[in-house]
Amino acid sequence: MGRMPLLLNWIIHPSIMHSTMIAFLYFLSHFFIQASANVPAIIVFGDSTVDTGNNNHISTVVKSNFLPYGRDFNGGKATGRFSNGRMPSDFISAEFGIKPEIPAYLDPAFNITDFSTGVCFASSGSGYDNATSELLSVIPLWKQMEYYKKYQEELRAYMGRERADDVIVEALYLISLGTNDFLANYYLVRERSRDYSIEDYQNFLVGIAMSFVKELHRLGARKIAIGGLPPMGCLPLERARNLMKGSRCVDEYNRVAMEFNGKLEDMVEKLTKELGGIRLVLFNPYDALNDIIQNPETYGFVNSVKGCCGTGFFEIGYLCNKNSPLTCPDASKFVFWDAFHLTEKTNGMVAHHIVKNYLSGFQ
Repeated sequence: MGRMPLLLNWIIHPSIMHSTMIAFLYFLSHFFIQASANVPAIIVFGDSTVDTGNNNHISTVVKSNFLPYGRDFNGGKATGRFSNGRMPSDFISAEFGIKPEIPAYLDPAFNITDFSTGVCFASSGSGYDNATSELLSVIPLWKQMEYYKKYQEELRAYMGRERADDVIVEALYLISLGTNDFLANYYLVRERSRDYSIEDYQNFLVGIAMSFVKELHRLGARKIAIGGLPPMGCLPLERARNLMKGSRCVDEYNRVAMEFNGKLEDMVEKLTKELGGIRLVLFNPYDALNDIIQNPETYGFVNSVKGCCGTGFFEIGYLCNKNSPLTCPDASKFVFWDAFHLTEKTNGMVAHHIVKNYLSGFQ
């Protein structure tokens, strides 16, 4: 008992209490952050399915930083997202309780403070195949990786190496691309189709995906989710090209998408066994999105055949602009925003399905 007053005096002495309290609060905050935030950041690679504005800052025709794109985003701000509002990656970030939108790495309005909890390196029009990105002068996947390496350096300079490395290890990495490789490259340009059978091309792309995941793992990533292809034969643009068959979904493209998803699944299984400590999943939107397209009324939509913008059959990018006639007044009634991309409502539904069925183990 005789020592207790001395101890109390040491604790409550004003000159000591302040530093003691700061240390104690830091301990508590660090403890609770670590305990509650299994995923401190979302880091995104890919194409227009997840690009949040990087293409605004490069020389390419693949842009959407003008109305009516973004007309439902924060009161009508065209950010470069190929939708009327948020992207699936934005919704995933929100569902993980991190932040409502993921900023684009090349957007000068943001800095490492913003990027420390989530950043997007994706580029609309990109693909696994470098030739796909070259077609439209967008950021290839290898360049997205170079930006990520630079981001790691910036994060360590901002947070210190130990804290930054914790973020790098615990962050969730989303990879979403592949559709452009088939629809904008293999089936459209034909150069690849002369060199590869469709199965060989699928294997070629899976090989690139495998190398990319291995490089992420080498750089410290451990929680990685790679996206499968959607029913790409049901995109409005592809239906419009299938006019001779009644604008039905293109069965060949859907079959290729399912086959490719199966190959990605095999890759995930292989790398899970091969790479130590990795938690790798394939998030497959095919079935969920196909059900929405085939049964739109069940989900509160009235149209899943064409996009909201213009006629909805061919408008993408600059062809979808504020002067486009026939643009629908309420995008929430449409599955597709333009002839290639989903509305914000559909993006939210797909994201929720992905989190619930594939990413919940990371939360």
